[in-house]
Amino acid sequence: MRKDFLHLLEKLMSAPSPSGFEQPAQRVVRDYIAPYADEVQTDVHGNVIAILNPEGFPRVMLAGHCDQIGLMVQSITDEGFLNFASIGGIDAAVVPGLKVYVHCSSGEVITGVIGRKAIHLMSAEERSKPQLELRNFWIDIAAKDKKEAEKLVEIGDPVTFELGLERMSNDLAVAAGFDDKVGSFVVMEALRLLADKKPACAVYAVSTVQEEIGLRGARTSAYGIDPQVGIAVDVTHATDYPNADKSHGECKLSGGPVIARGANINPVLGKMLIDVAKAKKIPYQIEPAPGGTGTDANAMQISRAGVATGLVSIPNRYMHTPVEVVSLKDLENAAKLLAETLLKIDAKSDFTPM
Repeated sequence: MRKDFLHLLEKLMSAPSPSGFEQPAQRVVRDYIAPYADEVQTDVHGNVIAILNPEGFPRVMLAGHCDQIGLMVQSITDEGFLNFASIGGIDAAVVPGLKVYVHCSSGEVITGVIGRKAIHLMSAEERSKPQLELRNFWIDIAAKDKKEAEKLVEIGDPVTFELGLERMSNDLAVAAGFDDKVGSFVVMEALRLLADKKPACAVYAVSTVQEEIGLRGARTSAYGIDPQVGIAVDVTHATDYPNADKSHGECKLSGGPVIARGANINPVLGKMLIDVAKAKKIPYQIEPAPGGTGTDANAMQISRAGVATGLVSIPNRYMHTPVEVVSLKDLENAAKLLAETLLKIDAKSDFTPM
């Protein structure tokens, strides 16, 4: 594995990027991809768009969102504790007892812990009722009172879980926010692989924003780019863990990138991705997608008059928790699959379903 490949991923996973506050991660993306792209833009929404061969045709948009789930400071109690709400979908069951980081408007990062009433202090009636709601928790930043807390924290400051990447055995890695910084990482790595191969198509690799709160960055960037073809890279649920429900399909880490099939996927492009994987001996898996996928592919497909859209996903264990686990091999193979597929696309390519 290339050292710069791992270094970029480590930097990206260490950069905070809750939806709406993605610019620390986007700076990492811009700095890395600039030497390989013909042009790098940042639009008013915050999407970073790296362009290769802008005169080519068709325009192919690769989209991976860099935003991650997080928390936001809602109010400060008289005692100096922080009430908070979620940014994106968070399982309240994993929140109590976490160490978190408040990213203050001043630029300072403050350590906090999420507290709740100890079970020892609950009445029998309280123990019998569900407690797993975010409104029952608070963030303790060790402030003496509200006045001291207000000197440090402002309403609306974002909060993240502990950031950073740690490698595990068998080329696996653990971090908060693999959903979906790995998507942003893979689309930029795919552009890097294409940089000296002269693709016939124009490549627009986009690190999109605000996917976790409604596919917002993909919608605006697709409208601006007006691509004929779009491929989103996101994560999908791995099923290689105890008691996993495999009735809707199996997916395992290190089994290769996952290619979706279904209504959200252009059948010509979907088949092309599979054919390229077979021809280049890239391991891959298939995911059934009978409806909209809830990914950037959904926003791209219905942009303007429609886009021929595909979806390549990275198997991910424990999604939307602070301990997401992915395979580094799957990331490498996903980038290779995208690059090899784009080399097959030129002005003669017809993605009209027949």
